[in-house]
Amino acid sequence: MKTSNENKLQLKALVNSGCIYTKINKQLVKEKIKTELINRLFKVFNIDGTKNEEVMRFVPLKLKINKQKTDTVVINLNSTDIFLGYNWLVKYNLEVN
Repeated sequence: MKTSNENKLQLKALVNSGCIYTKINKQLVKEKIKTELINRLFKVFNIDGTKNEEVMRFVPLKLKINKQKTDTVVINLNSTDIFLGYNWLVKYNLEVN
């Protein structure tokens, strides 16, 4: 993955079509990645329906998989660095086997 300032990072990623948006772990971002403000805040809910938090920031990323820019929202993810969500799957028409 490359950040907007061209830093390269190796991340643990999961494809999750249940996530509407691609997400990156807030703890990782705090340490290494520059973020940008989102124009409009929105709420995020966990898979069990509980509220996670409001999203206020995003990171424009380039992933090695497709070399295209993907806007990735910043949120608490306990189990991984990044979730490649439904928006990413639809945009890049990825086939997963």
